[in-house]
Amino acid sequence: MESVVFLVDIQSFYASIEKALRPELEGKPVVVAGDPERRGGVILAACPLAKSYGIQNAITLSEATRLCPHLTVVRPRMGLYLKASLSITEILERFSDLVEPYSIDEQFVSISGSEKLFGDPLTIARKIQAAIRTELGVYARVGIGPNKVLSKMACDQFAKKRETGIFSLTHDNLQRDLWPLPVEKLFGVGKRMGRHLRSIGIRTIGELARFPLERLKRKWGVNGHVLWMTANGFDLSPVTPQTFHSQKAIGHHMTLPRDYRTAEEIQVVLLELCEEVCRRARRHHLLGQTVSVGCRGADFDFPTGFYRQMKMPEATNQTMDLFHHAWNLFLRFWDGQPIRSLGVSLGGFASDDAIQLHLFDDREKKWKLGYVMDEIRQRFGPTSIVRAISLTPSGQAYERAQKIGGHYR
Repeated sequence: MESVVFLVDIQSFYASIEKALRPELEGKPVVVAGDPERRGGVILAACPLAKSYGIQNAITLSEATRLCPHLTVVRPRMGLYLKASLSITEILERFSDLVEPYSIDEQFVSISGSEKLFGDPLTIARKIQAAIRTELGVYARVGIGPNKVLSKMACDQFAKKRETGIFSLTHDNLQRDLWPLPVEKLFGVGKRMGRHLRSIGIRTIGELARFPLERLKRKWGVNGHVLWMTANGFDLSPVTPQTFHSQKAIGHHMTLPRDYRTAEEIQVVLLELCEEVCRRARRHHLLGQTVSVGCRGADFDFPTGFYRQMKMPEATNQTMDLFHHAWNLFLRFWDGQPIRSLGVSLGGFASDDAIQLHLFDDREKKWKLGYVMDEIRQRFGPTSIVRAISLTPSGQAYERAQKIGGHYR
């Protein structure tokens, strides 16, 4: 029996939650946007009415107000949205024990075996929509497919554009409905890959599906194979609640409140980011051996920046060890120009139940110290113990402690 997977997506999630909780916003074009004074003035979510004026996610707040002068702007409340997302998970778990969060506003649900309890897939989709609408006041769209990739494309390319908000994409209607779409509409194909595919004559998803697999593998290796499988509707990944338990990397990235111009002030933020990354690695009892560093330049008209990674001699979850390698990596590729955002991540994980001892360095003492600092922060708050460098004007530790996902709680 073929599996049945849903991708449940909430329309304009942040904006919809705000309108559901604030009746005075009914009938008004509403956007949720970051703080323009702290370089976060971009649209995070726009309600359907705001979108009718041409407003889209990720454009600047100034551009949005130009398109709609009477726009209502709401500051994000990430704690509220996370709570709503968890409530949606609880609703979905009434229909299946296999619910996998994909993002804050999207979740996969395997309903294979649930039909005997709740009806056919279409009936279950309608019941899910009704439950979410009744309990949270927001509108859910449901993509249906035999696997995760088809349910995702069913939702993104079809369900979101239909009045019912439901669409089923299977191998029976794949060629008719999906294959005629531009290749850029395929899940996993961005603008750059779209240009590469078009340069070899692939313009539609169907043309990619029929393209010789071996040629794609020779040109793009495993990625070429994955794209071919996606175009043909194949996806072997299961729906599992444990997806985030086996993450491949832990990272932290932030947009800076102003342009950081000198190595000294950039160094402050990079150390703070390493502190946060190592804290999260220790929480999962992991050691990482691959460090990645990335930044974006301050000039919007001439985008610059880089993303580079390297393998460290030994796996670690200690802040200063990670910072030493991250800083050297940053200096190797930084062009000396001002930056507007900075990020660092740790990967290549192994369990921390064994550490490499060293004749001339008491690593066990440093290892224990990191966990003691984590315990202090857990009990008394994230700023109960900070590095002295965070007290300088460049430090962002206190500011970040007030936020979730880069936005105020």
